[in-house]
Amino acid sequence: MIPHSRPVTTEAEIAERVGVPLATWRRRDAPHFRAHVASLFPNSRYLIYDLAQTDAYLTGKPIPPLPTDEHPEDHLDAKEAAAILGINAKTVHAYATQGYLSRGETLYGTRVWPRREIEERRDNPPGQGKGGGRVAGRPQPRRKAHPYQNDPRLQIATDALAATSDAPISHTATELARQHGGSPRTWERLLSQARKAEQPQHPPR
Repeated sequence: MIPHSRPVTTEAEIAERVGVPLATWRRRDAPHFRAHVASLFPNSRYLIYDLAQTDAYLTGKPIPPLPTDEHPEDHLDAKEAAAILGINAKTVHAYATQGYLSRGETLYGTRVWPRREIEERRDNPPGQGKGGGRVAGRPQPRRKAHPYQNDPRLQIATDALAATSDAPISHTATELARQHGGSPRTWERLLSQARKAEQPQHPPR
């Protein structure tokens, strides 16, 4: 997580600042630095650090702690967003591609989203307004054609059917649960709905 309003830096910028090649800095200086300054996204391809903590380390000053309070403008990576939404990090990226979330912002190779957007999506599932239920003065929304209408996982299930058309649906559901979270039974329902949607609809005579 990148706390609200906290500038960040990378190892490449740190090496440039101290005037040594990045490879030299990583071999000679990075182990000691990393022992004192934690990366904000330790699983990211590019390690990102808080600039104030980095400055303190380089100037020999006490390293200030990061804020502990959550803020709506904190920036979260896919793994952190997934923990809030109760899904897999891969599904977070799928949601962003399908428009269920925004595409986010890329910082030094890491895709991030503001905490407020993730929490708003958690509190307002597809097809529901804030607080749920009918809003006074507005017409009653149409009922869903099926329980998974507007669920972005339905597109994932559709794509999986196209890629694994010969596989038993239970096997495909188990693999989707492993990749994206949720139960195999839920994914079986999604796959069944996706398969039903692919069947041609004949108008009544």
